[in-house]
Amino acid sequence: MWILLTGLIFGLGAVLLVAQGNPGNYGFCAACHLRDIAGALGLHKAGTLQYARPEILGIILGAAVMAAFRGEHRVRGGSKPMIRFFLGMVMMIGALAFLGCPLRGILRLAGGDLNGLTGLAGFASGIGAGIWFLKRGYNLGRSHSLERSAWKPAGYATPLAAVVLAVLVFVGGAGVLAFSKSGPGSMHAPIVMSLVFGLLAGVAAQKTRMCLSGGIRDFILVKDTYLLKIYGVLFLAALAGNLAFGFFKLGFDAQPLAHTMHLWNFLGLMLVGLAATLAGGCPLRQLIQAGEGNLDAAACVLGMLAGAAVAHGLNTAGSPAGLAWNGQVAVAAGLVVTAAIGYLHCKEAV
Repeated sequence: MWILLTGLIFGLGAVLLVAQGNPGNYGFCAACHLRDIAGALGLHKAGTLQYARPEILGIILGAAVMAAFRGEHRVRGGSKPMIRFFLGMVMMIGALAFLGCPLRGILRLAGGDLNGLTGLAGFASGIGAGIWFLKRGYNLGRSHSLERSAWKPAGYATPLAAVVLAVLVFVGGAGVLAFSKSGPGSMHAPIVMSLVFGLLAGVAAQKTRMCLSGGIRDFILVKDTYLLKIYGVLFLAALAGNLAFGFFKLGFDAQPLAHTMHLWNFLGLMLVGLAATLAGGCPLRQLIQAGEGNLDAAACVLGMLAGAAVAHGLNTAGSPAGLAWNGQVAVAAGLVVTAAIGYLHCKEAV
């Protein structure tokens, strides 16, 4: 039942959010929404990409509430947080090269955007590369319980930050948050609707351990399809919703918030897949774990925010016109450095 419910919340929820104002194929996206939050906080100056997306805030809070209800909110950390911060940065750089996280890749495909195929193929390839390191003993070390340490309050920092940002969105920013007046950042569903769908998504994702990189990894390693079933339901639900609302448009060209530089769509999400496998979860999974009190995941989320700042500060993000040369250099360099992290943390020689 939870597989079906989770897929419906994310799939139909994403389409309904678009119908109520979010940009096309942009109902849920861990990367793009975090990028908009980074803009709202002034971490980058792209004026069209500034809005503290309630969907992400709701996901964090929903995961925190569900974890507390199930007795799974445990403050833990200490597994190479700075490396995880860097992996979060390169995940964001790769996702913004593609213009979406892997979840949005599936939602784009459900809207008829065939560029999603190229990106998701790259994502799976990156996970395959990550598995190669895992089989050779890759390990960043264990996370340790911090329930009895001075670090325990930090485990509640991510949900608390989400609460503060949600309040600020409701009161119009209070001079703290920036709001886009044009472009994708100005396009959004009603705040309450976005927050409610985010809360429901966070609850469901925490319960099911939803993670696309984990699902592909588990299928490759042990042929376990549990997590992939969620994304199958999600795709079908979003496809049905897009057909019902008339949003479906099949093809590569002129898709909303997308480009057709296939090599860089592939390599962008390949970088995300590799970094996600080495970090232990895709961008959405990092948000869920941060809500559960995992400080290593929180470090990765902070890295994603920093990655958004870097991407728009150095113009390495994609656009409907494509990916500029500096974005191509950033993705290529990210792949090299991330692979080096994998190599250096293997127990046996590769």
